[in-house]
Amino acid sequence: MSATRFRNVALSLPDVVEGAHHGTADFRVGKRIFATLGHPDKDWGMVKLTPEQQAVVVEAEPEIFRPVPGGWGKSGSTNVRLAKADQITLRSALTMAWDNIAAKPVKKIRAKKPS
Repeated sequence: MSATRFRNVALSLPDVVEGAHHGTADFRVGKRIFATLGHPDKDWGMVKLTPEQQAVVVEAEPEIFRPVPGGWGKSGSTNVRLAKADQITLRSALTMAWDNIAAKPVKKIRAKKPS
């Protein structure tokens, strides 16, 4: 799998736009990021899974998936080794990440009460 194919699969999901975050390409639904490319380097992508989903994919495909180091990984952020991922596995992971973000309602900003 290449970065171009990762990008194409991510952008094929409904309402996805590409942006940039800390110098890497990201993929968003609304303003929420569900995947990135290029972190920690060009050989990797990242998908935002739940901790339970992460445990399943890491156990099933440890050559492809690993938790992102640190706190982000503990909350489900999962690195994807691009060279090892086939299209079906990647589409499944990106779709799970997309579902996790797209299903959440947008938080409403509360107006401040006048003093």
